[in-house]
Amino acid sequence: MGEPVILDAVRTPIGRRGGALREVRPTRLYAHVLNALIARTGLEPSRVDDVVTGCVTQAGEQGANVGRLGVLLSDLPMTVPATTLSRMCGSSQQAVHFAAQAIAAGDAQYVVAGGVESMTRAPMFSDLGGGFERLDPDLLSKYELIHQGESAERIAALYSLDRRALDDFSRESHRRATVAGQEGRFGHQLAPVQGADAEGRPFLLTRDEGVREDTSPEAMAALRTVFRAQGVVTAGNSSQISDGAAAVLVADREIAQGDGFRPRARFRARVVVGDDPTLQLLGVIPATRKALARAGLSLADIDVVEINEAFAAVVLAWRQELIPAGSASLFERVNPNGGAIAHGHPLGATGAALLAKLLGELERRDAQFGLQVMCIGHGMATATVIERI
Repeated sequence: MGEPVILDAVRTPIGRRGGALREVRPTRLYAHVLNALIARTGLEPSRVDDVVTGCVTQAGEQGANVGRLGVLLSDLPMTVPATTLSRMCGSSQQAVHFAAQAIAAGDAQYVVAGGVESMTRAPMFSDLGGGFERLDPDLLSKYELIHQGESAERIAALYSLDRRALDDFSRESHRRATVAGQEGRFGHQLAPVQGADAEGRPFLLTRDEGVREDTSPEAMAALRTVFRAQGVVTAGNSSQISDGAAAVLVADREIAQGDGFRPRARFRARVVVGDDPTLQLLGVIPATRKALARAGLSLADIDVVEINEAFAAVVLAWRQELIPAGSASLFERVNPNGGAIAHGHPLGATGAALLAKLLGELERRDAQFGLQVMCIGHGMATATVIERI
């Protein structure tokens, strides 16, 4: 069996919905990161055995196997195949898992795993033609399937998380992302892309557009709640709707080293779990426990955690369950460069983008173990533990 390793990971800067990347079709975003990944690694393009792509809203410009269309638009030869999958918010993290599994099985030597989502050009739920009312009524009679924002409200109530706690966490996400940007921590992982300013003039987007350097307690407190009149979930303590793409090169370790490449990390665990489809966002808790058990590690062994900030309530509930009271230093390792509340959440691309962030931060700290975990709609979660080589 082959040993899958990560050679490199790149992502676009993440754009706001209707922002700098509004004019860029998702196929072009994806082709851009594919080209950047191959150029940076120096891999002969024809050596890529497959491209596995995460995309959630596979409709409109993201339909018809957007992964294959991105390959055809890229500099990769037409002989490189591609497929597109949806595990909702965990889609490109799942793409990385599938790539690693193909290599471990001996079916491939080099696989690109990535994701793309233009939430501006392919709005969320457009694949349903509307919303949950289009789902099978028998399914809706069996489970209470609700908007994730309402799930976040219920989680906040379950864990006694008040508005101030959610807003404080969210402001810290922006602060950390601001510092990371100012210190150039994302430099190697970013593939700048041409966008358009508010007047339509072209410019090169080199930073995550959603990060706010001036978020204040007063500004956060002034935001209206979205899902309940007397609730706690606002646009400020939820992930931003965004546009972006990311790609990861996964390879067989022996083959890659023989070809002169230096692997950057290997996999210690890859898991996916199912959980309550109503609360739906708490799968990160059993997924974390399962991944750590499979890796033979404890949370104290993990140097950096990337948990997707779909909602502040999710991360804070995860903290209550997994980090003992009084262990503030452990929580400092969680999303040290901010998360989706600050930089945004282009659904199908976020998994690969977070892996790029995780790998870069492990290297910056000269650290060993990283954990990535993501909540997923309808009650699932993905988790990955990597180890630097």
